[in-house]
Amino acid sequence: MEYLKSKRGIKRLVTFPIIWTLIVPLVMTDIWVEIYHRICFPLYGVPYVKRSNYIKVDRHKLKYLNILQKIYCIYCGYANGFAHYLVKIGGETEKYWCGIQHQMGGNFIPQPHQKDFAKYGDEEDFVKKYK
Repeated sequence: MEYLKSKRGIKRLVTFPIIWTLIVPLVMTDIWVEIYHRICFPLYGVPYVKRSNYIKVDRHKLKYLNILQKIYCIYCGYANGFAHYLVKIGGETEKYWCGIQHQMGGNFIPQPHQKDFAKYGDEEDFVKKYK
């Protein structure tokens, strides 16, 4: 009970329901992306992305964590790993359909998988890579 009296404890108590409701859209997105991945990638001739290379849930096995910390570690391992996996699948899709780099400028940070895409505005580079 002492924990809930601290500012940190109150913040966690208030944000807990918000954080955990994200699990529903994450799992729904995961299911839909996996259906897409397993049906469309073979049709495109794009190799499967190995899920276990991106999603790792293992920190809950650490003996020095309490039960809540272990639950949080499971959630974060899954959620962040899935986000990484989703970006890889999206990147492979982008490469297949339209591997053109974005126009640089401002504070835009290009994704690393786009480094080998055709240069923005370079029709010759695009034709060489995608026609």
